[in-house]
Formats: sequence, C-alpha cells, structure tokens
Amino acid sequence: MVGTQPLIWRRIPERYRLHGSKCLTCNAEFFPQRQFCPNCRRKGKLVKEHMPMDGTIYSYTYVHSAPEGFEYHVPYFMAIIELKNGVRLMSQLADSEPESVKINASVRMVFRRVHESEAEEAIAYGYKFKVVD
Repeated sequence: MVGTQPLIWRRIPERYRLHGSKCLTCNAEFFPQRQFCPNCRRKGKLVKEHMPMDGTIYSYTYVHSAPEGFEYHVPYFMAIIELKNGVRLMSQLADSEPESVKINASVRMVFRRVHESEAEEAIAYGYKFKVVD
C-alpha cells in the first residue's frame, strides 16, 4: 500500500467526523460527500452535513479470511449501518460481543485504528461502530 498517506489525509472529514452531504433542494443526505445530487443534478445545492453517530445494523457478515492489511483483525464483523437519518454505510463493528450483533441492534460510532502500514510507518484512524444496549 505504498502512497496511502495522501489518501488518509484527504479522507479525514469523512473518516474522523462522519461528514457527508445534504441537498438543500430535495433534502436527500449522502455519505460519503458527493459533488452533485443524483436526484436534482444541476438544480441541487449540496452542503456539508454532519451525519448522526447512532443507527442500527441493517445487515452484517462475520469475516474469517481478511484482505491484505486486515489480517490482524480476523475474525471480525462487517455491517451495513443505517444511520438515524436513513443513510447507509459499511463499517467494521468493534468492541461488540458476538451474541449482541444482530439485525436492528442499536449501534454508535466509535473512533478506532482502521489500518496500519509498516512500509510507510503510518496508522490510519477512522470510524467503526459498536453495539450499544
């Protein structure tokens, strides 16, 4: 993963603060940020929008064989999270007991290490979600 540091810095608003977009014309919200609204096209006016930090598990899977760079996480849960505003995003679940991971379980965003590159001596942090009672 040579050359990942610029990508890490460009994605700070998304990964650190859950910044997305909202169209002031149709009120649709998007994550990650978009340059234009797919509903309104040129008529839409997008502004930066902070996404809610709470949501529910829409779907999930248990990963036993991880892609390169994530081997030290195995096994782990990946989930599609539906935020309180209806926006869906994919995230790893952290600090959650396996028996608590289920469809419609309440989750909250947490800030964790996402990736580490020994070659560049860089650690990328970002959002993950945790099941809450």
